[in-house]
Amino acid sequence: MARQISDNDSDELFERWRCEVDKGQSPLRIDKYLAEHMEGTSRNRIQSAADAGHIWVNGKPVSSNYKVKPSDVIQILLDHEPHDTNIEPEDIPLNIVYEDDDLIVVNKPAGLVVHPGHGNWTGTLLNALAWYLRDNKSFDINNPNIGLVHRIDKDTSGLLLIAKRAEAKTKLALQFFEHTTKRTYNALVWGRFESAEGTIEGALGRDNRDRTIYRVWDEQDNPNAKPAITHYRVLESFGYVTLVECRLETGRTHQIRVHMKHIGHPLFGDEKYGGCEILRGERTQKYRQFVENCLSLCPRQALHAKTLGFVHPTTGEQMFFDSEWADDFAALIDKWRKRSELGAK
Repeated sequence: MARQISDNDSDELFERWRCEVDKGQSPLRIDKYLAEHMEGTSRNRIQSAADAGHIWVNGKPVSSNYKVKPSDVIQILLDHEPHDTNIEPEDIPLNIVYEDDDLIVVNKPAGLVVHPGHGNWTGTLLNALAWYLRDNKSFDINNPNIGLVHRIDKDTSGLLLIAKRAEAKTKLALQFFEHTTKRTYNALVWGRFESAEGTIEGALGRDNRDRTIYRVWDEQDNPNAKPAITHYRVLESFGYVTLVECRLETGRTHQIRVHMKHIGHPLFGDEKYGGCEILRGERTQKYRQFVENCLSLCPRQALHAKTLGFVHPTTGEQMFFDSEWADDFAALIDKWRKRSELGAK
């Protein structure tokens, strides 16, 4: 049972784990120390927890390169009560693009959370998969060695890959790790581009002031920031907004959203990264109403995982999938295109 505590930095924190470092302990990175002392977890997972601000020492959050000292009090603190993580089947429709004995490719709608988590313990894509494969005795949705190979945000639509067997997940995950998969996204972003294509390079890490968002860091300022590379190409310009294709070389959390904001082109409708403001255009009530109508039409970041390519884990065949835009995304593009064709900027 997690213990609720009070702290100057947070009114409600829940202690999931605690230990006091032995008095004879020599200096050691905390991620390595915890990997040796906590069963059933990995060093990568510990580093992610530290990056999210969940690992505290002597009452303060620390980074994964912090070196533990004798008598340090280490805590794993969460901002929510731990939840039973067992995933139950739920009858939620899925748009299956492809399926065989090894894998499933799903075209995920916007608004569907991929994995149960804080505030979304039910109604997720994994709950839907548990129902869809309920008669498959070899598939256990609660087994971490199968299931999701990668993730996309709740409010991003598009293609997602699921492994039905452990061997398949291992081989597919390696392709994502080695950046050999072929993934493109379509996004509507604010502003006009000077170049028809380009590359954005910038290490990503959580923002110190708001841990729910990410930002581009100088790696000297934040050694925990992870290198990220996004290639973009202009598909169509509508004056004040532009339809772009983004090709991921890496797959960091919020990568396209953060990189596009970093170069001055936030995704249209992206509330977390400033895309819900009118960033380009006219100072007229008519234009303001037009943008507000667009935001109502597609009330999310305008981002769709369009294509997905990988090598089949069993046959070695090159697989490639291309998905239709979600209805709200398509309607949004159509609305801006018609405005552009009528001669408005």
